[in-house]
Amino acid sequence: MDTLLIQEFRAGLLECVHRGHISIVNEEGRVVKYAGDPHYVAFTRSSAKPIQAIPGIRAGIVESFGLTTAEVAVMAASHRAEEEHVATLNSLISKIGVEEEELVCAPSLPLDRNAREKLLRNGGGRRRLYHNCAGKHLGVLAYCKMMGYPLDGYDDPTHPVQQEIVNTLAELSQLQVENIGLGVDGCGFPVFALPLSALATAYMKLACPDKIADPATAKAVRTITAAMNQYPHLVAGRGKVDSIILEDPNIIAKGGFKGVYAFALRKERLGITFKVSDGSEEEWGMIVLEILQQLGYENQETIQKLREVFSTPITNDAGREVGHATASFSLEEWA
Repeated sequence: MDTLLIQEFRAGLLECVHRGHISIVNEEGRVVKYAGDPHYVAFTRSSAKPIQAIPGIRAGIVESFGLTTAEVAVMAASHRAEEEHVATLNSLISKIGVEEEELVCAPSLPLDRNAREKLLRNGGGRRRLYHNCAGKHLGVLAYCKMMGYPLDGYDDPTHPVQQEIVNTLAELSQLQVENIGLGVDGCGFPVFALPLSALATAYMKLACPDKIADPATAKAVRTITAAMNQYPHLVAGRGKVDSIILEDPNIIAKGGFKGVYAFALRKERLGITFKVSDGSEEEWGMIVLEILQQLGYENQETIQKLREVFSTPITNDAGREVGHATASFSLEEWA
């Protein structure tokens, strides 16, 4: 059963509620705190991107193609096609030596409003590189080229790279492959369904690679997460919760579409996931902030950044305050 996460009020009247589930696991992958159902099964969507980058990094695409740290970061990104994003993607595709038309993700307009308006004013149009998953696709294509795997069908669940990805996810989440559900993501890739507690376990290992048995996988995880922390803006974009909290070197984080969010704390050795039942993303920042506050998180600079961007007042289009939102959950101890 889901639980109340966020309430929104206008003129003193309750206007909207957002319900969902929260799961927090320790370094052994055991649930320690929760709200709702900590084992609720949800699709990972883009929260899987750092994990989907592991096989290629583990196999040596950084060395093979001379990739920069920024280019590694954009492989784990849901980018907004801001100028820095597009420049990094153009560099990446040039080094790999594939054609943009080989990406199976659909031609798209930039998600960032300013970038989209500038593009349209200058007569530009949709490109596959503007799709928010383009970096993930290029990382997989780089691995295919290095290994001599077919580029056609690189999105098929039976493709060798996709098989390696799901096996890597199973390893990190402490699940059997047959217990991971498969669907098709918006970008055309396989998307995984698993309990929030299992995804939280995988994220705990991203933050604490010493918990990963395979040294090559642990090394790849360190490369990917260091890139995400070094280039947080590339992972999401202006004003996005991923980019804000990735500025904190203690946090590794990545959100996914339809309300799923995953992050982990290195020092505290905790993996944290939540799912907003109605699929909304607007509440992510408030939920992350409230979780950190209830955990007694020490880095007040991160807390303050979240407060500044994800404030509780609700304003209208002219900036006038017309209501407020409040976090309405209490984390419970798992017996």
